[in-house]
Amino acid sequence: MRLTVLGGGGFRVPLVYAALAGGSPVTEVVLHDVAPSRLAAIRAVLARMDRPGAPAVHTTTDLDEALTGARFVFSAIRVDGLAGRTVDERVALAHGLLGQETVGAGGIAYGLRTVPVAVRVAQRVAEVAPRAWVINFTNPAGMITEAMQRVLGERVIGICDSPVGLAQRALRAIEGMGLRDATAGGEGSGLGVGYVGLNHLGWLRTLRVNGVDRLPDLLADDAALRTIEEVRLMGADWVRTVGALPNEYLYYFYRTPEAVAAIRSEPATRGEFLAEQQARFYDAAATSDPEDALRRWSRTRDERDATYMAESRRASGAGEREAVDVAAGGYQQVALELMTALAGGSPRMLILNVRNGSAVPGLPAAAVVEVPCMVGPHGVTPLATDPLPGSMLGLLQQVKAVEQDTIEAAFTGSVTLAVRAFAQHPLVGSVSVARELVAAYRAALPGVAAVLGPGRLRS
Repeated sequence: MRLTVLGGGGFRVPLVYAALAGGSPVTEVVLHDVAPSRLAAIRAVLARMDRPGAPAVHTTTDLDEALTGARFVFSAIRVDGLAGRTVDERVALAHGLLGQETVGAGGIAYGLRTVPVAVRVAQRVAEVAPRAWVINFTNPAGMITEAMQRVLGERVIGICDSPVGLAQRALRAIEGMGLRDATAGGEGSGLGVGYVGLNHLGWLRTLRVNGVDRLPDLLADDAALRTIEEVRLMGADWVRTVGALPNEYLYYFYRTPEAVAAIRSEPATRGEFLAEQQARFYDAAATSDPEDALRRWSRTRDERDATYMAESRRASGAGEREAVDVAAGGYQQVALELMTALAGGSPRMLILNVRNGSAVPGLPAAAVVEVPCMVGPHGVTPLATDPLPGSMLGLLQQVKAVEQDTIEAAFTGSVTLAVRAFAQHPLVGSVSVARELVAAYRAALPGVAAVLGPGRLRS
């Protein structure tokens, strides 16, 4: 079975390969990228990871060649690379706003220039590999998944590791309270995770063990709550006020001034840090001994993981990341489980970005939401969620409207819709600033300028 990875020269591709090599239905991996040098670097890393039973690896810069015969397509592209990400961050910060790649102004700019590329990829998949499942972890993941579904329907599924990490931390906490046997199995042992939201904007609202919701017990236990990174970021009192465990990205909504100040106080944004770090890795890969590729990659990955959201943890007093969280399987494990279930493995529950239908009351049927789903050879079925309180639903509705305006602006080239998307985002909230942002991103990012002008997509 063939798996095609788009963005195959990306730094995190070895994580996907390692997960596959641990046992999967995949027998062949095709890495596609527009940069041959990056493909060569990652191929050198994978060559040092080879083990018995690992999938064969091929590389190509030809998209149709990569897609031909694929059963699954992982989309992990980054339009304009890390240089584009730094612009997303810096333009927002220059306007006193959050400089983050998926949340707020930066996420809208990232979506505007990424939607057209992702849709063209979907069109090629429809033509060359119409039976393939597309597993999307191109950010902003919910927005890009929804845009690609216009072409491929529900055969596009978005994934993210944030909800999984939150659920794992919550489970470890209740195990520490003696409310769940740490040796027990997963869903088959009566475990139910009630998560609901959009990508990078959701809450864990229930945590049922053998039919009993243990989340209230967890929220009442100070010591147990302190073990959860999201609680340390946002504060136990606030988490109790919300009545749910928030996704880590809600820090940017709940503590916006602190987040902006923390990012502005750093010598470099996250994008700038990663751009410099990865440039060192790829430059070394081109000039150093290929035998050393895996060691260089591992060292770079450790530094990357350890510094994730570091400025926010310092500002909030959350402290260092727990070693178990750094070591835990991330999005690559979600992708592997999803692919295995779709290919005929045992059905399982996964938190995924899928078409809403009626799963989340109050959001449009065609909206992509992030909810628990049952996955098996039949496909993916989102599970119904409990009605949301107005504070949560209102925020989801507002951000979803922004996402849909951004998608429509990318399809039609409408500057008016782009301005409306920026203005109505709760982390922007100003028409005049929205107009300034559109002008600034158009001037700084050729991808945005191309979208909001001639030669645009048609819906």
